[in-house]
Amino acid sequence: MRTSDYIRLLFLAAIWGASFLFMKIAVPEFGAVNTAFLRVFFGFVGLAAIIFLLKSRYYFDGKFKSSMLLGVINSGLPFFMYCLAAKWLPTGYSAIFNATTPLMGALIGFSFFGEKLTMRKWGGVVLGLAGIMVITTVGEVNSTTSTVAGVVACLVATGCYGVAGFLTRRWISDRGGLDPKMVAFGSQIGATLFLLPFFLWSVDHGPEINWLQGKVWASVIAVGLICTALAYILFFRLISDIGPMRSLTVTFLIPPFAVLWGYFVLGETINKGFIVGALIVCIAVWMIVSPGKSAAVIKREVVK
Repeated sequence: MRTSDYIRLLFLAAIWGASFLFMKIAVPEFGAVNTAFLRVFFGFVGLAAIIFLLKSRYYFDGKFKSSMLLGVINSGLPFFMYCLAAKWLPTGYSAIFNATTPLMGALIGFSFFGEKLTMRKWGGVVLGLAGIMVITTVGEVNSTTSTVAGVVACLVATGCYGVAGFLTRRWISDRGGLDPKMVAFGSQIGATLFLLPFFLWSVDHGPEINWLQGKVWASVIAVGLICTALAYILFFRLISDIGPMRSLTVTFLIPPFAVLWGYFVLGETINKGFIVGALIVCIAVWMIVSPGKSAAVIKREVVK
């Protein structure tokens, strides 16, 4: 990986880490399902504006349906699953399970996409999860049916992320590629259409909501334009440049950034667990994304 790839990975983690801050402000007021829909909707609007301002062509090269389906798998369904999980699990639990994305990606890639994993990368996945456990402190949760349902919802979401990373490579990259802006744009169209019925049902049947809240709208717009529109352009570009497995390691870096945003904006404190966990996460990310021996080197060793 190039230095610029590491910088983009950190920048993406910082943006997605900030989404926790915006969600913490918006979800209690607008509701989880409504916030999830508004996120992808403003992501769609933001991407449309970016493409227009950059004077790019709305050209999908025959990959529009694939991009929309990726949106359902990589945005719509995971966001919806995390909304359901939020009803049953503490936020810390959801954050921990979100960090299982590289692990799910590794398992899915190994099982269905012919991905080869070294022992070091497997070790990095396990070490990364241990680091997340150190950073995220949660209270005791009784093992109930609701808790199990919340865990299953989170694992479905991370499984979707893992599948989407490899499908992006198969449906987009391996078929000649596509401008990341268009992949992200098409995906947010698909996610918006997927979540629209749930949003309409929530508005019609859910509790009454005070929609005239400027601070909440600012958070929703920010999570849509910055944490979705801009972030997905970066994410799909990373998948194209460094592959799905390395791109998925961004989930290891999101919780530390989320804690930092909470510290600077909300005045939340940073404990020793965060510092130790962050160091563990950094080591784990290095283990997974750092290149192993090249094929040429391995071949020379075999010949010897």
